[in-house]
Formats: sequence, C-alpha cells, structure tokens
Amino acid sequence: RFGGVEVKIGVQQAPREIQLESTQTPEQVSAAVAAAVKSGGLLSLTDEKGRVVVVPAEKLAYVEIGSPERARLGFGA
Repeated sequence: RFGGVEVKIGVQQAPREIQLESTQTPEQVSAAVAAAVKSGGLLSLTDEKGRVVVVPAEKLAYVEIGSPERARLGFGA
C-alpha cells in the first residue's frame, strides 16, 4: 500500500530530527501544526503503524511535509 506523507520535525535543542510517515494528507498535517502553534499546546501526529509522536509547540524548529519516495527498481537504482 502506498500513501500518506513523510513528515520531518526539527526540535529545538535536539541533535536529530523526528521522521515519520503519516496516513494524513499534507493539508491535515499542516492544519495540525498550525493549530498547535496557535494554541501553544502540543503537536500530536500518528504514523502509519499507529505510533503517536507528541512535541510541545514551543519546541518546534521546523516541520517539513512531503511525499515518501517510492522504492526504485531496476538498474541505476
């Protein structure tokens, strides 16, 4: 099954970003980020395996929303 979006979350004072694949649309993820930042609350996203990632909005450095790449097949992959 192919679907969902890849989300990368940069967290202030953290050396690594958080990566997950969400079944939500890019618009839904963007709306969740905007709501968390506006309220000053928590950004909560669920990945394709049902795991929940929660980040305090004030600790967000950036959120990158994109499509996951399909696996390449054949020569030159």
